[in-house]
Amino acid sequence: MRAAIVGLLLLAATAAAPAQPAAAPARTEAAPIAPTAVPERATAAEAREGLDRALAFLVREQNPDGSFASGAIEGVHDIGYAVSSFYDWQFGAHCLAVMALLAAEPTKEREAALGRAITWYCETKLPKRGSDWDNDAVWAALYGTVAATHLLDDPRVSGSVVSEAVEARGKEFLAMLVRNQVPTGGWGYYDDPPYSRRPKWATSFSTALVIPAVEWCERHGWLDDPRVKERAVAYVRRCRLPNGAYEYDLRPIPRAGIGESINTTKGSLGRIQVCNWALHSVGDDSVSRDDIRDGLELFFEQHRFLDVARMRPIPHEAYYANAGYFYFFGHHYAARVIDRLPETEREEWHARLRPHILKTQRGDGSMCDFLGQRYLLIAGTAFGAMALSAGL
Repeated sequence: MRAAIVGLLLLAATAAAPAQPAAAPARTEAAPIAPTAVPERATAAEAREGLDRALAFLVREQNPDGSFASGAIEGVHDIGYAVSSFYDWQFGAHCLAVMALLAAEPTKEREAALGRAITWYCETKLPKRGSDWDNDAVWAALYGTVAATHLLDDPRVSGSVVSEAVEARGKEFLAMLVRNQVPTGGWGYYDDPPYSRRPKWATSFSTALVIPAVEWCERHGWLDDPRVKERAVAYVRRCRLPNGAYEYDLRPIPRAGIGESINTTKGSLGRIQVCNWALHSVGDDSVSRDDIRDGLELFFEQHRFLDVARMRPIPHEAYYANAGYFYFFGHHYAARVIDRLPETEREEWHARLRPHILKTQRGDGSMCDFLGQRYLLIAGTAFGAMALSAGL
């Protein structure tokens, strides 16, 4: 009864009250955008679909002369490098596209693109060091050597009329590597003062990526001095840290930041994969299959630090000094090191890797992890394509 009386009194008071302007609708905060859900695994069929789209992009983007990308500056973020560096990066990206097409299931369009790309690889000018500090020509030499070994291992090339030209070009790149091997055994792409003809700075990952190719050259009689490979292997092995990471560059006293060092495992996710792959591939007993598994588990467990760095425009600005361009490089070599494990294990690892590649693919089939210049689009798409094809 009391509640009814109170209700009547409130109704009367409301009727007697003067009219008030309509209240503004209450503000509601916009709901946060939920991140796109990424499945934990992707099938071989899903990988094949993404691979086909990536390869279609590469075929469409090939230049009329057979090259990929551009040797000219295309963005303000690249201001400050030697003029020749843009050609060096183009050449490295071109070699990655060649390897991606070579690894793919042949089609008429892909084979035609591959043939034009091989011709350009053999006939274009050799890269040269751009300045006292900027030695990005080493990137061209690294992937130029790797591409030659991939091409000559393929019967389509080794038994063809272009094999001699590919071999000659591969030997030229190997000679560049020998001239640019730093005294401590590795390869890098810059130099420190006092500047010298033989540079003095190297990185673990640029050294590791070419070690199996250098061993190939040694086996095929291209390399007279076995110490070239031995010094490179020793360099990468000495970069290995007790926490499972690899130093960015070899230092007598490892650089250790306060909490966010690049040499933590979170800053070394891509380097762990390429270095483990390289050492295990050449039979170095310092890396076991258990070490490979541990490195891959770290890769997936701490993957968010690669995600957050992808497409950031300033190198090494993300947590643990990760750079955007570590992303596809790291995923490519994760796929390669997975293939060092027993065959019965590989599919499960590849299934875990594929979603992190497929989630980045754009509508036109391309993939990119840093800036947007064409050499980065070609390199990212080629790396992604090779990572997908490795599991197929």
